[in-house]
Amino acid sequence: MNEHILACLSSAPSNARIIRTAAQMAQAFRGRFTALYVETPDYPASTPEDKTRLLENRKLAEQLGAKVETVVGDDVPYQIAEFARISGVTKIVLGRSSAGRRHPFGKPPLTEQLLFYAPEIEIHIIPDKKADVRYRPRKTRDISGGQVLKDVSMSALILVGATLLSLLFHSLGFTDANIILVYILGVVLTAIATSHQIYSLVSAVASVFIFNYLFTVPRFSLAAYGTGYPVTFVVMFLTAYITATLAGRYKLQAAQSAKIAQRTQILFDTDQLLAKAGSKDEILNATAEQIQKLLDRNIVIFEAEDGKLSAPRLYWDSGRTALTYDRQREHKAAEWVLQNNHAAGATTDVMSDVNCLYFALRVLDRVYGVIGIEAGSDPLDSSEQGILLSILGECALALENEKNTREKEAAAVLAESEQLRANLLRTISHDLRTPLTSISGNASNLLTNGSCFDEETKQQIYRDIYNDSLWLINLVENLLYATRIEEGRMTLTRTPELVSEILEDAVRHMSRSMEGHPVTASYGEEMLLVKADAKLIVQVIANIMDNAVKYTPPGTPVTLMAERAGNKAEIRIADTGSGIPDEEKEKIFEKFYSGNHRIADNRRSIGLGLYLCRAIVEAHGGTIHVEDNRPSGAVFVFTLPLEETSDYE
Repeated sequence: MNEHILACLSSAPSNARIIRTAAQMAQAFRGRFTALYVETPDYPASTPEDKTRLLENRKLAEQLGAKVETVVGDDVPYQIAEFARISGVTKIVLGRSSAGRRHPFGKPPLTEQLLFYAPEIEIHIIPDKKADVRYRPRKTRDISGGQVLKDVSMSALILVGATLLSLLFHSLGFTDANIILVYILGVVLTAIATSHQIYSLVSAVASVFIFNYLFTVPRFSLAAYGTGYPVTFVVMFLTAYITATLAGRYKLQAAQSAKIAQRTQILFDTDQLLAKAGSKDEILNATAEQIQKLLDRNIVIFEAEDGKLSAPRLYWDSGRTALTYDRQREHKAAEWVLQNNHAAGATTDVMSDVNCLYFALRVLDRVYGVIGIEAGSDPLDSSEQGILLSILGECALALENEKNTREKEAAAVLAESEQLRANLLRTISHDLRTPLTSISGNASNLLTNGSCFDEETKQQIYRDIYNDSLWLINLVENLLYATRIEEGRMTLTRTPELVSEILEDAVRHMSRSMEGHPVTASYGEEMLLVKADAKLIVQVIANIMDNAVKYTPPGTPVTLMAERAGNKAEIRIADTGSGIPDEEKEKIFEKFYSGNHRIADNRRSIGLGLYLCRAIVEAHGGTIHVEDNRPSGAVFVFTLPLEETSDYE
């Protein structure tokens, strides 16, 4: 069975011994160690000494390997028992409870309440001769002159209002019971509106005396003739005071619930923002924004790259004083956190003279950055630090996911580049061999046996060398365009162009290679204007016509047609060859795809021509596809956006 030891944190002087004992038990049992603090509604009113001692006990627990948790509630034993049950705690370590019964009707000790809520969990009570058994957490209140004056004024105003309303009720013939309820309501309102229970107590006493003076017989006297009035006064006082006490407690609980709701919302929003963040900058900015909402403090963030910190990013609220930042001292503290993967700075034992408290943005031993929280001499309370650590953990996970995503993308790009390189080398090494061998062989024949050849043979050799060189030039041009596309360097120089002129330029460019294939061109409109890079569109048409020459028998015609199709110009290039099978009509536009077709000289196509055609056409905002030509052959169709003629009249 895996043991899970739970130590209860408090501000008691003897709590350090409890933490050490629990740590020793966890080590002996080789189990998990958790330190739990239950934040009650009275925590904000704790004295600075108690808060400091609690912080020291929390640090001690962390140093001894505990996972520190904070829960919020007013029923301490119930919260401890529920946390223990949910977290699988097997042993709870407590100090000797000093909260014993002071009288027969008092609350039972903490240990007895825990036994009631969690009878299945072992409870270990640690005796300590040095423990201050009379220790009680003390409270501090805001006793500034402004606050006291505000509370006294509010109490007096409510009391006067209740008295005026009671006088009205008395004049209207209302009974004493109605008037008593008015004063009880006034005491409850006083408890809600003021910051200390003493005001509701004084208001309850004053209400009894005012009621006695103004409304009991004889009136305007503190004497009372009725025998039941003393009991009435006592009941009125107790009712008012108890009701006011409960109202004050509910007010504290409501404030605490609002704080819990705010922190929960901040955690939820943080998770949503980090999930949407797509870059490191967005992650860090979202984290800083959420921490500022939580703590209302200035923030500084360092990124960690290759074991070094970047320049600091400063975040501060416009309504607060700008972050006091001593670059040398603060940077030194942040570097210590980076190297040691541990918190340092203000309110800690390491470099406590700096202005910020520094935490590592880490996942296990990997540190992605360091974040500083402006602290000075004002430490974070237990619950704030718990929420802060959760946000930092979410931020570190988001940074790790972002890093993993970048690495995967880089690996994918590298793998694609390697595959491209392999395909390119394999294709070029195969396809270049034939034309280069032909050129080399024909040139050698001319050099060694040129005088033996007749004129017709020489002309045929010259044509072969020329055709092979044209094929190589076309291959190199396609490779250059493919490289520009892959690197994102293909730029378009768009100008208004007549489609008829583009087609004529393409026919002239291909005139020599189209020998044996009659070419005809027709235009639906003479003034069909497109906004395009004419040189690239000529390359598209040339690549398609080159395919028609390669894969159709000699003497078969090639037809070029252009017409308006809505707001685009549609250009069709048709041949009468064997056509393209349906299963290959989409594949032929893929990079390095050439199917099983071989051209007349037994050379395989490199498979870049149609890939470049699609890339160029789509860069212009058009589309390209292939159709069947009836009765035989294929029709390549691509579109280009029209340029309105009226713009250039």
